[in-house]
Amino acid sequence: MSDGDRQQNGHEKVPSRQRRRFEGISSRAYEHPADRSALVALRRLSGFDTVFKALSGLLPERSLRLLFLSDSVRVSDAQFAHLNDMLRDACYILDLEKVPPMYVNQDPQPNAMCIGLDDPIIVVTTGLVELLDEEEMRAVVGHEVGHALSGHSVYRTILLFLTSLAVRVAWIPLGNLAIMAIVTALREWFRKSELSADRAGLLVGQDLRASMRGLMKIAGGNHLHEMNVDAFLAQAEEYESAGDLRDSVLKILNVLPRTHPFTAVRAAELKKWAESRDHQRIMDGHYPRRDEDKDTSVSDSFRQSAASYATDMKNSKDPLMKLVSDIAGGAGDLGGRVRRGFGGFGGGSGSGSGTDGAAGKDGGAGGTGDEGTDSRG
Repeated sequence: MSDGDRQQNGHEKVPSRQRRRFEGISSRAYEHPADRSALVALRRLSGFDTVFKALSGLLPERSLRLLFLSDSVRVSDAQFAHLNDMLRDACYILDLEKVPPMYVNQDPQPNAMCIGLDDPIIVVTTGLVELLDEEEMRAVVGHEVGHALSGHSVYRTILLFLTSLAVRVAWIPLGNLAIMAIVTALREWFRKSELSADRAGLLVGQDLRASMRGLMKIAGGNHLHEMNVDAFLAQAEEYESAGDLRDSVLKILNVLPRTHPFTAVRAAELKKWAESRDHQRIMDGHYPRRDEDKDTSVSDSFRQSAASYATDMKNSKDPLMKLVSDIAGGAGDLGGRVRRGFGGFGGGSGSGSGTDGAAGKDGGAGGTGDEGTDSRG
């Protein structure tokens, strides 16, 4: 390939280097255990897809597609060609047969999403395109293709619809409460699905540092010379382990309104998976195949999920998780542990009480959980 062919609009055409292809790979290979167990159970329910899509016929999918077609730029060989090359490359690496349409939407907020019921579409904002370099953007495109391969777009579309509906029916007694209960459950699932898609992005980009940089830029903007990946990961370590039980409760309240996990936490989770044996086996060519999905055992999936949760809880440095783990293990002096964890219930002088004012330093639980700050959908 000539230098002229490899350059277009200042962007190098892909593949700019050799990457491993995962022929016939099942999304089970990279899905987070909680995400995977829920999806396997849904896939195995007889007639679920038919009933679900019939109910989903109420959703304005055609209107959504027409909106992006009329008011965004569709990626192609003629428009945003470098993104089109990345998209096709990502679909080739993950062996996704049908390349989903991709649109660039004018929005300074860095964001991306994969939506659609029958056929997924990918949308990236100009803020994201302008923020990330080629390798970082490749990981994002792979992230969205991972959503498409896993079938996440259906549930993401319903989540967007129900979130909008909850605002419209907020005046109806109990109506909003019922919808928000479903929205909260969907958000909890979708946060886990984001961890899965981050892994897919790494399988496509095959450059951990680029994935880390992309997440760091989404958190801190285009000032890479002012940031450090190792220091950013240290933030996630501090977030998980610092404080007392009050901080643990605030973490839960802060994350509830969000569709995405916090960015530093995502970076730490991805790094941990990149260093795992599971990731190495995939890179060596040993992974679940798509043609084996029909034979997947639901009970085995749930057992794997439960085992993963148990391991995470045992190894967690979060004070609340450690307390729950101790309770499960039969640790004594529960009342004393709780009192010390909450700093003597506001007073005090009990040993181990927090002194950093953790209950107030976040500016109110949930205050920073606005959905508008979520990125890399």
